Amino acid sequence: MKVIVTGSAGGIGAAVCSRFLSLGHTVVGIDVRPAVIAAPGYVHVQADIRDAQALPDIDDAAILFNNAGTQNSGDDIGNNLQGTINVTEKYLHSPALRSILFNASASAVSGQEFPVYAASKAGVLGYMKNVAIRLAPRGVTVNALSLGGVYTPLNDPVVNDPESWAKIMAVTPLKKWMTPREVADWVVFLTVQNRSMSGQNLLIDNGEHDLIPTFVWPKD
Repeated sequence: MKVIVTGSAGGIGAAVCSRFLSLGHTVVGIDVRPAVIAAPGYVHVQADIRDAQALPDIDDAAILFNNAGTQNSGDDIGNNLQGTINVTEKYLHSPALRSILFNASASAVSGQEFPVYAASKAGVLGYMKNVAIRLAPRGVTVNALSLGGVYTPLNDPVVNDPESWAKIMAVTPLKKWMTPREVADWVVFLTVQNRSMSGQNLLIDNGEHDLIPTFVWPKD
């Protein structure tokens, strides 16, 4: 199958691309940054998802993983919400489409973290529901992942700050964060194996939200 992954040049996106390639799928990665993967079956498109006209024409995509996003960037709405809408509307008409998965955030559920970021990700969840309704008659599954802490460069400010990290672990029941490889396992399951769940948001945060929802970030 052909898989489209946005935000493919690092962290979760790169891990997901690598996992699909290892399973024999072809992957088109879309990112504003240059490629970090050079492998048979992988095509990289350097484009900004905020610009709908810059997105490549792909008419045979089976899976779309909307992963690209920013945090406290000054344009989180443009990147995380409008960019995601641009990508989805571009490729949801593919006759081969079987699944769309959105990378939202635990912040979309808890309302914690940076205000505009939380709003942008909450918007993604509302939009996901709309797409799920529209595509259900075609048998296309549409879901979202709302992840808590993941070991990515985006989270280095807290991972590398002992005081912040101690506070995070104090309110994280499983005393761990996810790795990008673990996220890739969820992505493959929800887009390949899953054929019956749609319109759902899965909160995966090592138990943090249901115990003591607390957002930790270093002080300026």
